Amino acid sequence: MSATTGSVPPTGSVLIRAVRPYGEGDPIDVLVVDGVITEIGSAVTASEGTEVIDGKGGVLLPGFVDLHTHLREPGREDTETIRSGSAAAALGGYTAVFAMANTSPVADNSTVTDNVWRSGREVGLVDVYPVGAVTVGLAGKQLAEMGMMAAGAAGVRMFSDDGKCVDDPLLMRRALEYATGLGVLIAQHAEEPRLTIGAVANEGPTASRLGLAGWPRAAEESIVIRDALLARDAGARIHICHASTEGTVELLRWAKDQGIAITAEVTPHHLLLDDSRLETYDPVNKVNPPLREVRDKEALRQALAEGIVDCVATDHAPHAAQEKCCEFAQAKPGMLGLQTALPIIVETLVKPGLLDWRGVARVMSERPAQIVELTDQGRPIEVGEPANLAVVDPDTSWVVHGPDLASLSANTPFETMTMPATVTATVLRGVVTARDGQVTR
Repeated sequence: MSATTGSVPPTGSVLIRAVRPYGEGDPIDVLVVDGVITEIGSAVTASEGTEVIDGKGGVLLPGFVDLHTHLREPGREDTETIRSGSAAAALGGYTAVFAMANTSPVADNSTVTDNVWRSGREVGLVDVYPVGAVTVGLAGKQLAEMGMMAAGAAGVRMFSDDGKCVDDPLLMRRALEYATGLGVLIAQHAEEPRLTIGAVANEGPTASRLGLAGWPRAAEESIVIRDALLARDAGARIHICHASTEGTVELLRWAKDQGIAITAEVTPHHLLLDDSRLETYDPVNKVNPPLREVRDKEALRQALAEGIVDCVATDHAPHAAQEKCCEFAQAKPGMLGLQTALPIIVETLVKPGLLDWRGVARVMSERPAQIVELTDQGRPIEVGEPANLAVVDPDTSWVVHGPDLASLSANTPFETMTMPATVTATVLRGVVTARDGQVTR
């Protein structure tokens, strides 16, 4: 892969005072010089001109990595741009995001993926890694030129037709074989399309009562098990996007027990919300895959804590107002997620005791970085390591207002919810990219 890591040149020094790495021990100071952690201890001194961040006894974590972000550029800059999405990511504590391929034009060639990469570097708030399409035009008929995208300036390392499933098993097998040879990852949107024609809500009592067309769990689970077997036979790695059902959890457990190289992500909204939200018919709650039942979200929480589901990914999906302010069946699926991800993990896993702060670092930073083989993200908070960091105030809550978020869109299902924990600063290789609710570049 030819891409060079990073969008911000490391320069200068930053002193983060009074923070607790991983929420452990007494507050200490962390000094960063030229993008690298150089000293950790009490009463650290720094040279004149050093930027100082007062952590106020908060938690210091490695910067978060999102494997599933929709930045909409090119083609839908009215709903999001690389700049606005990067701002939302930085404010949410992220230092790297992976931008999905369902843009217009589709990111199925190196011209598009290289342009996304370069635009992300110019913005410089987070590392923006383009995801290449598996098939030309996301049409599921012909493999895209994965080799050229992997060899381009962007060094594409993950491929997905997200929004659509690669439902042809032979085509998926070939994609896995090529990916293995290239050393890249295929991420599958697990949805058997013949089972979801016209579907808009989880198939179950709520959808039946509300008269909404049901989306069966089997549509997801049948693809998860099929692709696990295809990956097994191809000796390939496979990643499952936005796992949403109790059954998917059990299939992942089985596949991992068999030694199959399968990983999976879960979204914050599938951990917090369930299909009872559909009672109002508000399309802000429409998402793909749909919100499931209480038993599904409880299974997903436990699976994330155990490591059966590997990591959190936002599936941040901005939409224009007119695409959501319509009848439920016609609305586009998707929700904002970058700025609310950490608070939801705190609410659903930290508060109940399923994860501690080291666990948060594992599922939001370390594991996603490992899955896509990023060598400078998700690193330990130690001397000599890259300074990709998030400072968190675990005790300050805030209220979500969609128009106040950094995204160009406002389609959040968490409107007026009180969120626990606040990201107070984000540092990308020693450069402060967000601080006190404002981006700095």
